[in-house]
Amino acid sequence: MQKIYPCLWFDDNAEEAVNFYLSVFKNASIESIARYGKESRGKEGSVMVINFTLEGQQFMALNGGPYFTFTPAISLFVNVGSQEELDSIWNKLSAVPEAEQCGWLKDKFGLSWQIVPTILGELMQGGDPEAVSRVSQAMLDMKKLDIAALRKAYQGR
Repeated sequence: MQKIYPCLWFDDNAEEAVNFYLSVFKNASIESIARYGKESRGKEGSVMVINFTLEGQQFMALNGGPYFTFTPAISLFVNVGSQEELDSIWNKLSAVPEAEQCGWLKDKFGLSWQIVPTILGELMQGGDPEAVSRVSQAMLDMKKLDIAALRKAYQGR
């Protein structure tokens, strides 16, 4: 069992959100569902908590009511190995184009994600400070990250 995992607070659509996330990621499953009973705050029989896994990472989704909403101060970081994988995940998750920048996006539930190619870390930790600066500037000008353009920036082209 994973010792620490995020709990995502939803108003009343945790089940919809979890099913959506399961459709985005290939390695995903629901582990358990707890429902509100007669004596609880929620509607009897409705989902209270869903425990689920995305790509080996455990999460909890809670239908807690309208008291809290997501903020970009917390985001889920997704490492991807190819532009194809990046595009696939991005195109499924992105729902608020005006919130996109530098590989960050918001989904239709307001949750922020960072969809980042693993090559970016390698480029940003390269030994050439000028190349790193070019990559950083290129990234800042992007919404969805473009691996080929990041490589070209590193190479000075």
